[in-house]
Amino acid sequence: MKNLLKFGVLAAGCVLVGLLMNGASAQTKGKGPGILQKEWGQVTGGSYAAPMGKLGEKTSTPWSSTTIGAAINGKPNAGKPVTVVGEILDFSCYLQVGKHGEKHRSCAQKCFSSGQPIGLLAANGTMYMLMEEEHDPRRDGMTDFRKTAIEHAAHIMEVSGTESEHGGYKALYVQGYLKK
Repeated sequence: MKNLLKFGVLAAGCVLVGLLMNGASAQTKGKGPGILQKEWGQVTGGSYAAPMGKLGEKTSTPWSSTTIGAAINGKPNAGKPVTVVGEILDFSCYLQVGKHGEKHRSCAQKCFSSGQPIGLLAANGTMYMLMEEEHDPRRDGMTDFRKTAIEHAAHIMEVSGTESEHGGYKALYVQGYLKK
């Protein structure tokens, strides 16, 4: 009887969690996850309606020849060219403690300089990790997107690149930052 009661409580709890999760997903469907610490992360460089500038080259094909050449059997994973407006932020600090915006600009610049991942925060709260698209040049240190990201930390920018997604992770690979 005791085990049956425990099972009943557990089952009721699972049903409640399921209902809450379904309600939460219905509320956010198409809206994204929302922005963390919205009141703390004020941005002074651009807005979602009027970005400060543009990053990345728009392309009609998702992947460059270096990515196709580096892919297994010449077939990279699925990707699609997109343009997303968002705040350039430190992916690690944002996910860990919600910091972004002008108050976090200098910290983000230090984090980018020390190799922390660069993120893009869309207006609906969707997060993208930003990386150079050109595979071998990126690997060999022949790109300078990180330098541009440092300059634009905490700015809202229009970013064009190839979107790739797997297992809940989203990345935006930007082209046009090969060192001259």
